[in-house]
Amino acid sequence: MSDERDWAELRDRRMAEPGAAEAYEAARLAFELGKAVRDLREGCGWTQAQLAEVARMTQPAIARFEAGGTVPTLPVLDRLAHALGAELVVRLTPRSSAA
Repeated sequence: MSDERDWAELRDRRMAEPGAAEAYEAARLAFELGKAVRDLREGCGWTQAQLAEVARMTQPAIARFEAGGTVPTLPVLDRLAHALGAELVVRLTPRSSAA
């Protein structure tokens, strides 16, 4: 059996476990939020340490967040947005149904 098939079978089994889809979605969200902050920070020409100082956080906390390792609270997102001169927009929109 090839490594690709082994991986595909393992992935399928794991994704069928209870809570797997929710955990995958949480990881995707954490990654996307981290990428957005990293892109804004780099656009400002700042290091993680500089952002951490302005946002009243630690550099390791910024690094973990940018790597998708944590999902922040809304107050933390608001602090990061303010530090980066960005507007935090949180909204719920209906999902489009697949037809």
